[in-house]
Amino acid sequence: MDLKTKTLNLRVSPELKDLVRIAATRDHRTIANFIEGLVREHYEKFGIAAGPELIKQPLSRQ
Repeated sequence: MDLKTKTLNLRVSPELKDLVRIAATRDHRTIANFIEGLVREHYEKFGIAAGPELIKQPLSRQ
């Protein structure tokens, strides 16, 4: 299992960046850690598997 982190670059509006920064600060997290938490909450909510199982999941929305 590859435990190294990967880089993800995003372009967002200045307003969205400010909102994410504020939300992350209020949670005492970095922006990267805050976004990672949001993604984890999303895939847990919708039962999407992580890791090797990810490619076996359907692409349709629930």
